[in-house]
Amino acid sequence: MSSIVTSQGILHFEIFGRGEPIILLHGWINSWDVWRSSMLALGTGIPETNSASRRVYALDFWGFGDSSKPDDALESPYILASYVEMVREFMDNMGINIAPVAGHSLGGTVALLFALAYPERTEKVIIVGSPIVGSSLNPFLKLAGYGWIARLVWGIPIIRSAIMRLLLSGDSRQIQQMIYRDVERSCRESFFRSIGDLRDTDLRKQLTNLSVPTLGIYGKRDNIVSPSNAEFLIADAQRAEVTIMQRSRHFPMTDEPELFMDVMTGFLNQNGRH
Repeated sequence: MSSIVTSQGILHFEIFGRGEPIILLHGWINSWDVWRSSMLALGTGIPETNSASRRVYALDFWGFGDSSKPDDALESPYILASYVEMVREFMDNMGINIAPVAGHSLGGTVALLFALAYPERTEKVIIVGSPIVGSSLNPFLKLAGYGWIARLVWGIPIIRSAIMRLLLSGDSRQIQQMIYRDVERSCRESFFRSIGDLRDTDLRKQLTNLSVPTLGIYGKRDNIVSPSNAEFLIADAQRAEVTIMQRSRHFPMTDEPELFMDVMTGFLNQNGRH
């Protein structure tokens, strides 16, 4: 377990491997652990794809996992713009000048915004099941972004558990256990403010300014974020490619791990940033 002190308190992260850096960002009510198997593959290298090992950093956003959960900040640390600055602050602290940034779900939207704000520090972008248009979120997630609903759900655990069971009913036990654990490690403010900000996001116009190579990976059976977001990425970003994983839901890194890593490392291995 590693951490640094940031403007919003402790930022927890995990490190694995040696080589060129890559930064991994998790999704809503999740933690770095969603990337565990991917970290192992990236950190050791994959001979079959001629992939060299990398130094992998997987971060916990403020309000999630083992990072700080500040409640006295003048401005909410649980919105997308704050998380973009969190990534920049992390890179500054660690002496990382430029790196690929990959994100799952909410983390992928943060990765896109980071690349738009700091293209000179973004080698490549990989988004996994990430909303470009917030209206594409599952209706239950959009409702969770309203404070009074979040307070109700947060205050009555049986309701929260019932919604989680409904959303995750088609996922593996591994994914269910991970989410059940991670939601208990988040806080009410991060629970509703982050998803509320994501719900109100529409990056289509901004994507026309995205200049770095970008990969979108979506599960065809995703019930959390519509895979139709892939169409927005292709239509609006300058240098984007997309893979639709046919047997995956919202967690393709777990649903089809070998194919997922083949696609991810193939993109990372492509020569050149420009």
